[in-house]
Amino acid sequence: MQIKKILSYLDNLPFSYKTSFLIFIIAGGMISIIILSQISIYTLKNDFDILFEKRTKPIIKLENIKDTYKINIYDTFYDIQQEIMTIKQSKDIISLGQQLINKNWKNYKKNSLDSNYEKSFITKMLNDFFAINNYTNNDVLQKNIIVNINKKIKELHRKINRIVFLLERDRFDEAVPLIERIYFEINSVNIYITNLTNYDLNMAIEEKRETQKVFSTLTTVLNFSIIFVFLSSIFLSILVINNFRKLHFGLEDAVNEKTKELQELNDYLEFKIKKEVANSRKKDLIMFQQSKLASLGEMLGNIAHQWRQPLGSLMMIIQSFQTKMELGKLSSEFVEQKTKDAVLLAENMSNTLEDFQNFFSPNKDKTKFKLRHCVEHSIELSKYILLKENIKLNLMVLNDLEIYGFYNELSHVVLNMISNSKDALKARKEHKVIKIVIKKHNNNARISIYDNGGGIDKDIIPQVFEPYYTTKYKSAGTGIGLYMSKQIVEKHMHGNIKCKNVYNKIDGEELEFGALFIIDIPLEKKDTNE
Repeated sequence: MQIKKILSYLDNLPFSYKTSFLIFIIAGGMISIIILSQISIYTLKNDFDILFEKRTKPIIKLENIKDTYKINIYDTFYDIQQEIMTIKQSKDIISLGQQLINKNWKNYKKNSLDSNYEKSFITKMLNDFFAINNYTNNDVLQKNIIVNINKKIKELHRKINRIVFLLERDRFDEAVPLIERIYFEINSVNIYITNLTNYDLNMAIEEKRETQKVFSTLTTVLNFSIIFVFLSSIFLSILVINNFRKLHFGLEDAVNEKTKELQELNDYLEFKIKKEVANSRKKDLIMFQQSKLASLGEMLGNIAHQWRQPLGSLMMIIQSFQTKMELGKLSSEFVEQKTKDAVLLAENMSNTLEDFQNFFSPNKDKTKFKLRHCVEHSIELSKYILLKENIKLNLMVLNDLEIYGFYNELSHVVLNMISNSKDALKARKEHKVIKIVIKKHNNNARISIYDNGGGIDKDIIPQVFEPYYTTKYKSAGTGIGLYMSKQIVEKHMHGNIKCKNVYNKIDGEELEFGALFIIDIPLEKKDTNE
C-alpha cells in the first residue's frame, strides 16, 4: 500500500518537477560518480606512491649499510691479514666505508620518522567511515632495533678505529684478535639490520592490504551509485514518458477542435482574398503605369546628365568656327580637326543612348579592353571643358592592364569623376589640376582620380553615392552621376568604388588637399552576369 501511495504521488507531480528530479538525479549521480572515482584513483595512487617510497628507500639504505660493512670493512681487514693491501692503502677505504655507513644510517632514521610519508587525510577519513581495520604499527619493536643498531655501530666503529691505530704502529699481535672479534660483530649488526628490513617489508605488505581494502570498498560504492542512478533514471523516464502520452492525447483533441475553427476561418478568408485580389489587380495596373513613367523620367534624367558635358564641348566647337571666321583664320585643317572632334562627341552621345537603353538588360556582352584606352577616351571627351576651365589633367599609367567588362560604361564612370573634379575646381582661381593613376593593386586594376579642389565635406562623404543626393543647384546637377557610377562599377563590373580626402603631390613638390576617388576592378573574369 505504501508503495502504491508513493507511485501515485509521484505520478501526480507536475511535469516540471518530474523533469527536474530526473535531471537532478542524472547530473548529481554522474557528478558523484566522477568525484568518487577521481578520489579513489588519485588518493590511492598518492598513498601507494608515498608508502612505497617510505618502505623502499629505508630498505635500500639498510642494504647499502650491509654491503659497505662487507666490502669496505670486512674484505679490507681480510686483505690486510693476507698482506694483499697495506694499512696505508686500506685506511682511506675503511674511513670512506664508515662515512657511508653513518650517512645511510642517518638517512634511514630520517625517512622512517618523516611526517611527509603519512597516509592522506582522505584515506584516513575513508578508513574511519567504512570501518576498515588498520594494521598494527609496532613502533616499539622498530625503536628497540634502532637503539640496538645505534649502540652496535658506535661500538663497532670505535673498535675499527682502534684496529687502524694499532696497524699504523705495526702492533699486529694486538690488532689480529680485535679483527677476529670485528668479524663477529659485523655479522651481529647485519642480523639486526636484516630484522629491521623484515620489519619494513612486513609493514609494506600490511599497507598494501589496507590500500586494497580501501580500493575494493570504493569500487563497491561506485558500482552501487551507478546502479542507483541507472534505476532512478529509468523510473523517472517512465513517469515522464507517461506524462508525455497524456499531454499528447490532450493536445490532439485540442488540435482537432482548433482545426475545425481554422477551416471555417480559412473558408471565410478565401472569399475575402478573392475579393481583395480583384481590387489589387486594379491597383497593380495603376502602379505599373506609374512605374513606367518614373522609369522613363529617370532614364531621361540620366541621359541629360551624360549629354550635358559633350553638348558643352560641341557648343565650344561651334563657337570656335564662328571665332575663327570672324578673325579670318578659318582653315581646312582646323575644320577637319574640329569635325573629327565633333563626330567623336556625337558618337559618344549615340553610345550613351544605347548604353542607357541596355543599362538594365541582362544580355549585355562584356569585352576585353585596355584600361588605359578607356580612360584616354574619357579624357578626350572632356578636353574642351577642361580647356575652357583652365584645368590641367595628368594621366600616369604605372601598369598597362587589360580588363574584362563594359568599355562604354566604365568610360562614363571616369567621365563622371572628371566632371565632379571639374566642378570642385571652379572655386580655385589658378593651378587647377586633376591627376589620374592606373596601376595594379593586389588582384585588381585600380584607377585613382585626385584633384586639388579642397576635398569633400566629411559629413557629406557617406552620402555621395546615394541616388538624387547633390550639393549643386537643381539646375546644375541631378545627384545621379555618382549613384550610376557605383551601380556600374559594383553590379556590372563586380568592382568597388570609394572616396576620401587626402593630401597628395598633384603637380609639383608640395602636398595639396583634395578628393580622391578609387575604382577597383577585378583582373579575373567573373561568370556572374548582372
